[in-house]
Amino acid sequence: MEYFMGSERGKKVKRILEDSAAECLVSAINLAEIYAKSMRVDGMDRAEERRAFIQSRCAVVDVNDRLAIEAAKIDVEMKKRVKGWGLADSIVLATARATGAKVITWDKHFLNLAESETL
Repeated sequence: MEYFMGSERGKKVKRILEDSAAECLVSAINLAEIYAKSMRVDGMDRAEERRAFIQSRCAVVDVNDRLAIEAAKIDVEMKKRVKGWGLADSIVLATARATGAKVITWDKHFLNLAESETL
């Protein structure tokens, strides 16, 4: 969302997205979050524009049964360690681990995780 709002953090994401050498993956759960917030804040047309943009630049990683089970395991463990950790966070982390990708985020829940790069 920061990218679409044009914030300073969004500018950092923009550099990553526009780097032709960077392979971009997005969890289906993140796509759903961005789409829902876009609909609430800016309407259906903007939500569709943003979905199309994301899908033109990123491969969407679907949540399958294997990923769901791994996310559940992560969820149980992380909720013991990180206040406010959510199941969506677990799905994103499971996706990163399964694909070997980094989570590019400013979400405090991901601070100090090997799989994340905090903006």
